[in-house]
Amino acid sequence: MGISIWQLAIVLLIVLLLFGSGKLRHIGSDLGGAIKGFRRASSLEHKDPE
Repeated sequence: MGISIWQLAIVLLIVLLLFGSGKLRHIGSDLGGAIKGFRRASSLEHKDPE
């Protein structure tokens, strides 16, 4: 059983109400930076194994 679009919309609305749009923007940019850093570190590990 999957998640319906209405259930997803309700969860997103609750998260938006709890954190606010400004805080979510910062969380998203921090998460994006962390993913970029992880990818960069893993690609460097594959190029130069020690």
